[in-house]
Amino acid sequence: MPGNASGGGTAVTRSTLRQQIADALRDEVLAGRLQPGQEFTVKQIADQYGVSATPVREALVDLSAQGLLESDQHRGFKVHRFSVDDYRTMIEARSMVVDGVFRQRTERGSAAPSAQALLSVRRRAEEAARAARAGDLDILIGYDLRFWRELGALVTNHYISEFLHRLRVQAWVFAVPYLRSDPELSQWLWSGHEKVVDAVTHGDAESVRQEIHAYNAHALAWADRLERRPVPAGGPAADRRGPARIPDARSER
Repeated sequence: MPGNASGGGTAVTRSTLRQQIADALRDEVLAGRLQPGQEFTVKQIADQYGVSATPVREALVDLSAQGLLESDQHRGFKVHRFSVDDYRTMIEARSMVVDGVFRQRTERGSAAPSAQALLSVRRRAEEAARAARAGDLDILIGYDLRFWRELGALVTNHYISEFLHRLRVQAWVFAVPYLRSDPELSQWLWSGHEKVVDAVTHGDAESVRQEIHAYNAHALAWADRLERRPVPAGGPAADRRGPARIPDARSER
């Protein structure tokens, strides 16, 4: 684990370690390696990562505040189990917020982001769309979240952008275990990221709204299909490998 900052390295504080652990555990939940309902203690995670209990406890509290974990003072923590109704509510909330953003931008006559500002977003869109078409869920999740977060940072305020990001993380947490066991996976991964960027680049607010509505409609259609699809007796499939070790912050750039 990281030590002091000798030799020109970056000092690792409890705060950065706390964030590293939170990020690593969130990735484990998103990947489906920590399953809904799975229980664990602070000590188990601390031992797994080879760190002290304090930053682990703080990281788990942070993830609980984000709605990804549940805490019980007697039993530790467990991964929150979202329902199909929860998922639908996330999509509906996302849709209402985005409608409000576009309505406000139209009333104010806000200009579209410049093509230069959208270069990074477009790269994310291309990678996300490519992963969706290939059925590569692991690659898609990361690029999809970065795509929407970067795009949101360009067109709305920080608080709304962070709220929408949290909803998308929660939606992925719900969806991943089911998608991994879906034989028609690639048919149900939305790949319209580039169309959204094209519409934003052209300053066509109505086209952007239509593309995002199509995105949300696709998610709701998948939820409807999920309710009609029998779930295997053992539950949704997932990669059940244990958590990876926390990376050494001194090697990060």
